[in-house]
Amino acid sequence: MKLSKCAVGLSALVMLSAGAVEARGLMDFIKLPTAQEEKNSYRSGTIGQSEALALYSSQQKQPSFDGCADLFPAARPINVASVPASMKPMALCSDNFAVLYSLSSKTPLVVVERLDAAKLRDAKGEERTNQFYPDPRIPKSGRAELSDFKGTGLDRGHQFPAGDSPDRRTMAQSFALSNMVPQNSSNNRTAWSKLESDVRKFAQRAGGSVYVFTGPIFDPGYTTIGDNKVWVPTRLFKLVYDASSKRAWAYVLPNAETRVERPMDYATFVKTTGLNLLGDLPVTGTAGRS
Repeated sequence: MKLSKCAVGLSALVMLSAGAVEARGLMDFIKLPTAQEEKNSYRSGTIGQSEALALYSSQQKQPSFDGCADLFPAARPINVASVPASMKPMALCSDNFAVLYSLSSKTPLVVVERLDAAKLRDAKGEERTNQFYPDPRIPKSGRAELSDFKGTGLDRGHQFPAGDSPDRRTMAQSFALSNMVPQNSSNNRTAWSKLESDVRKFAQRAGGSVYVFTGPIFDPGYTTIGDNKVWVPTRLFKLVYDASSKRAWAYVLPNAETRVERPMDYATFVKTTGLNLLGDLPVTGTAGRS
């Protein structure tokens, strides 16, 4: 994955590879909750840090993609060691999505998920929790807090959509701030929501796994919010890769009120953004229609 010059501080080459370099210094493991405890913590009140940490398995508490390689095309995770050190990158696994996170921007850089018809059938009717929380796996010095978004007029914009959650635990995990970027509210609730829905419709028709890469772009002049100076994206992208047909297409939207245009093909996406997220994976054909 090559991150473009216009993506501030992210101009070095980052390729998909079979391994990922682990960071250090995360919290100790704690026991996962019982089914009843899970139900109570998902559905009522505000999730505290101990309850939030209990949403993750022992392996998911480790800063590595080793436990979620299957979420990436060809099971080849992003090589965290190739991200510029200035971005302080960190690998985070959840049950159904993976996050390449930045301790500098306090946002995800890329969020990856694998969709198929079966997962989306399970996701239908799953109740949205709306219980946002700071990710307890991230040191406080490198994460966003709920207070950073207060009074900004910006949404906490999901990168892995809550609507793609096939079960209650994934739904709860999707509300971690490590899965959020500060997003224009009109964009989030109209154009971006339509785009997420369109991608789901395609994945329901596809013959196999569809991999979706989502993330922010920080062009020169980006702003920040909150005491923790969370970076506000200037643009957002969503790249879709159909593993069966080897087709790939993408959308790049300004972080502003807008509408969804026709998707661009993969070569145009790479040229437009500098993001070579698929590395040397085969890509055939022109832009798909979701």
